[in-house]
Amino acid sequence: MTVAFFSGKGRRIGVALGAVSAGLLVLSACDKPTPLATVTVGDNSVSAEASCYNDGKALKESEIQGCLNKKAEKTVKVAMDDKVRFGVDPDVADNGWTLFINGQQAEQEPYKKTYRSIPGSAFFSSQTGETTNSTEISIVETDGKKLTGIWHFKLEKTD
Repeated sequence: MTVAFFSGKGRRIGVALGAVSAGLLVLSACDKPTPLATVTVGDNSVSAEASCYNDGKALKESEIQGCLNKKAEKTVKVAMDDKVRFGVDPDVADNGWTLFINGQQAEQEPYKKTYRSIPGSAFFSSQTGETTNSTEISIVETDGKKLTGIWHFKLEKTD
């Protein structure tokens, strides 16, 4: 003869508490996700976490060039007459952000809003006036003095 130590309700409560505890343990082992940056062209939208991020603190000088030279994992197709829309988390906008094109800073002053739109044609001409078929874009969180986060996207020209 078997004696039940717990009633059915007690077992269910115990299992539920165990599941919640296990879930909290798993979550506590995870890193906090980095803020997202998003590039949207038409109805195609691509988001990415930062490839380099130090939880809002300045990146080390020794890491910056390597971070800026990383290749983008996310690609967006862009026609010359499309509008390319960039969006960042509000925390990134509060600090300020700027665009780098093919590893070169494209703007002098950080932008302080969460969203902006730029014509696609701006991304496919080189300094010599020749057109290119793809461009690496980096969204860089900065207050003008220190870099705190870098997101990468690749824009590919379509006809």
